[in-house]
Amino acid sequence: MTLSPAYIENVLSGIRELKNSSGNHIPAGVLVLLFDKNGEYWVILNRRTQKVEHHKGEICFPGGRKDRLDKDLTETALRETWEEMGISPGSISVLGVLGKTETTTGYQITPTVGLISYPYQFNIQNEEVEEIIEMPLSTLFSDDSKRDEAKILEGEVIMQPAFHYEDNMIFGATARILNSFACLIDPRNLKEPA
Repeated sequence: MTLSPAYIENVLSGIRELKNSSGNHIPAGVLVLLFDKNGEYWVILNRRTQKVEHHKGEICFPGGRKDRLDKDLTETALRETWEEMGISPGSISVLGVLGKTETTTGYQITPTVGLISYPYQFNIQNEEVEEIIEMPLSTLFSDDSKRDEAKILEGEVIMQPAFHYEDNMIFGATARILNSFACLIDPRNLKEPA
């Protein structure tokens, strides 16, 4: 896949973080963190520990709920990534934001897309992060990796995307965010900016 930071930034340029939260959802920010390894882009995910209150052992992005001192949800995502993984906000190039994703657990997530250099020396927070998972973005476009997951929501069966990578199953809001990102950067639409 031939992507560049300029292409991703251009694709995301039309999306702006909305300041208001819908309904009673709690605003949260996560970081879709990319790096270039041997000419291919990869995304960094976390496996949560069994010590956290919610979503034990699940795969997610670094991030969390907005703190009252955060100026926006990008700052939330950068702060949480520093706390969880020891990645300095100064070493992350922010490329833009994706559209919001709501969860059944009451959060409204704004994903920020960022880029770091590779390799990076992580300093993971062992209370929250059990493992760092590095996954090539090409996984998002592989028929062998993408699946549809049936979920019952308010008595109705809905289909949601899920991704399988190595021994990892990525589902829920994380998979929806990855799917949304994949649709935006789909290589079939790939046109480098002039």
